[in-house]
Amino acid sequence: MIPYIDWHIIQLGPITLQVWGMFVATGFLFGGYMAARMAKMRGEDPKVIYDLGPWLILAGLIGGRLGDVLFYRPGFYLTHPAEIVMLWHGGASFFGGFIACVIVGVWYFRKKKLDVWKFADILAFGLPFGYALGRVGCFLIHDHPGTATDFFLGVKYPDGVVRHDLGLYHAIDGAILGLLFLWLSRKPRPVGTYLATFSVWYGVTRFFLDFLRTVDTKYFGLTPAQYMSVGLVAFGFWLFRRMWITHSSKNPQIQ
Repeated sequence: MIPYIDWHIIQLGPITLQVWGMFVATGFLFGGYMAARMAKMRGEDPKVIYDLGPWLILAGLIGGRLGDVLFYRPGFYLTHPAEIVMLWHGGASFFGGFIACVIVGVWYFRKKKLDVWKFADILAFGLPFGYALGRVGCFLIHDHPGTATDFFLGVKYPDGVVRHDLGLYHAIDGAILGLLFLWLSRKPRPVGTYLATFSVWYGVTRFFLDFLRTVDTKYFGLTPAQYMSVGLVAFGFWLFRRMWITHSSKNPQIQ
């Protein structure tokens, strides 16, 4: 059993830092750094990743909030419209931010006349590292409490009930996937490997972990993220098939 660690803010004199926001921001930076490392390993210019970074951060924040507004808590935001811009209060949809980042990334790569698939795969390499750090922030503010459990990773909440904590589980899940990516990067992999692996891995784990949530919006018994997870898994398997066909005909080996 894990003790309940409640850490929302850091007070530095007159300055108040939001712990959740700090971890999300650090996640963006670390994920971008790891993606830039992969770009260099593949012979691409890491500057492309760093130049795109601010756009992705902005897209992630806006898309994440819009996802929460439109799919998770529309009633709350209708009665509290000012909360929409108060990002420091938490409340962001991973898939909302992910979709926004995909749109901005594709636009950026096409504008720069770069290979979209190649750089999308490079960015995907950094995803689990940034995701794991961001979810640590979710764990520290406990905004995703789960059902009661006697599992050894359960967190004892202030009401005395031991619960699954989805922020913790997703942080662990991202860390494990990051370690897998580091292992995969030890030798050349076809373009698309990291994007396809992330899509299937995250889609499957998110779909099943969402059944443990207690505070979440559901439509016909499933959360918005579960419906999107099904699409993400389908995309991942499609990309694996595309890679297999390409690999069989051309045998590309790119680190």
